Amino acid sequence: MIIPTLEIEKKLWGEGLQLLAGVDEVGRGPLAGPVVAAAVIFDPYFYLEGVRDSKMLSAKKREVLAEQIHHTAVAVGLGVVDAPVIDRINIRQAALRAMRLAVEDLGVEPEMVLVDGKDLPDWPYRSRAVVKGDQTSFTIAAASIVAKVIRDSFMVEYAAQFPQYHFESNKGYGTAEHLEALRTFGPCEIHRKSFHWK
Repeated sequence: MIIPTLEIEKKLWGEGLQLLAGVDEVGRGPLAGPVVAAAVIFDPYFYLEGVRDSKMLSAKKREVLAEQIHHTAVAVGLGVVDAPVIDRINIRQAALRAMRLAVEDLGVEPEMVLVDGKDLPDWPYRSRAVVKGDQTSFTIAAASIVAKVIRDSFMVEYAAQFPQYHFESNKGYGTAEHLEALRTFGPCEIHRKSFHWK
C-alpha cells in the first residue's frame, strides 16, 4: 500500500510557507449525485497515522479518519456542485468549481494550495498540481477522505428519497444494479443527464 508522506509539505514549510491547503475532489465518474471537493489545512509537521488515498480505505476507516481530521485540522472547507450544474458546465469544470468553493470555504487564506491531479482552478491562490497527489501528499490524502465521506453521506440521504436506485450501495456509480434501475425507471432529478448510461 502506498503511504502518503509530508515530503512535499516539508519543502514548502522549509521555504517559510505555513498555511498549506490540500485539495481533492470525489465524484467525477458517477452517473448521479454531486461532485464534492474538500480543502484541508493542518499545523506544520502535523501527521495523522492511517491517512491514505480514500479509495484505499474501508468506509468505516474513512469515517473514523474524517472525524479525526475535522478535529485536528486548522481549517476544513467543502465545495459541492450538483448534477444540473455538472450538466450545464461539464464535469471537468464542475470539479474545478467544487475545488474553488472548498478553498473559499476554509475561512483562512492559504499561502499554497496543493491540488490532486493535473488541473488547477482559475483562482488567485498560489498553487501546485500534484499528479497522484492523494497517494503521495498527506494533506491531499486527508482532503480526499473528507470529500469521500461527505459525498457518500449525501448519496445515502438521496437513497431514502429515491430508493429504487440503491444509491446507498452504488453511490451513483454505474453498477449493473444501477443501470438496470435506470432502464426500468428512467433518470431522477439527481442523475447527470449529460452522462451516457444506456
